[in-house]
Amino acid sequence: PECSRRALRGRRRRVRGKMAAAAAGQGETDELFDVRNSFYIGAFQAAINEAQRVKPSSPEKEVERDIFLYRAYIAQKKYGVVLDEIKPSSCPELQAVRMFAEYLSNESQRDTIVAELDKKMAKSMDASNTMFLLMAASVYFHDQNPDAALRALHQGDSLECMAMTIQILLKLDRLDLARKELKKMQEQDEDATLTQLATAWVNLAVGGEKLQDAYYIFQEMADKWSSTLLLLNGQAACYMAQSKWEDAEGVLQEALDKDSSHPETLINLVVLSQHLGKPPEVTNRYLSQLKDAHRNHPFIKEYQTKENDFDRLALQYAPSA
Repeated sequence: PECSRRALRGRRRRVRGKMAAAAAGQGETDELFDVRNSFYIGAFQAAINEAQRVKPSSPEKEVERDIFLYRAYIAQKKYGVVLDEIKPSSCPELQAVRMFAEYLSNESQRDTIVAELDKKMAKSMDASNTMFLLMAASVYFHDQNPDAALRALHQGDSLECMAMTIQILLKLDRLDLARKELKKMQEQDEDATLTQLATAWVNLAVGGEKLQDAYYIFQEMADKWSSTLLLLNGQAACYMAQSKWEDAEGVLQEALDKDSSHPETLINLVVLSQHLGKPPEVTNRYLSQLKDAHRNHPFIKEYQTKENDFDRLALQYAPSA
């Protein structure tokens, strides 16, 4: 109906207006806006390029620039750059980033790194070191300990701590708590990129007419800045939740063209190919790519556990010769 179309257009205009306000306001006063913003939307190479171009006006801004530079390298799995360049004499914020790189790059040392982190967390923490809290939460979350991750994040009050809290709460199916956290973000800075992203994640979880709102946020960000894998998969998730499978396929193919081994894209394509009734070999190809490139991904670990369970049960019911 025409009234619902008008409402959708109105919502889209509001989203566009918020982003314009955020970019205008922050771009003028914040010399690191482009570095930070690129990192948040998943444009990691753009964040690295901008970080190498920008000339920070103070030592504090220099540290902040380096934090996002090294976190972008971690997101690209270029751990060596981070481990080589962040020295024992570097500031505590950068040491925290190095700890996360060490955890991700060295599987055999993970238990030791987590044990060391537990000791640090048990002491009285400097809650002003937001980066330590974020990196500690990242380690715990990767280590399948969401409770410890949430405890770390609860000590910080930055938008990034709140955004990560929302991601974890949504994974735990605690939409009620995620909505409360989002309200806090909106009160702190409604127009910020992170707040807009978190709004889209929560809208995705709410479903219904909120799916269109979530889609517009991802779409507007892609139009305004860059069509990243994060934003494309966000759009695809909105389409799939609305059973718009062909639309989702187009967006995921665009994501696959950008990076043929991106895990979230491949997982979404596994789900999509089932709903589109594609031949089993199509699904199996995506699964094989996932297993080759991301054998330790939680999705693959869970999938293989289910495969083993099925094989074990099948043996129990096999006819005896």
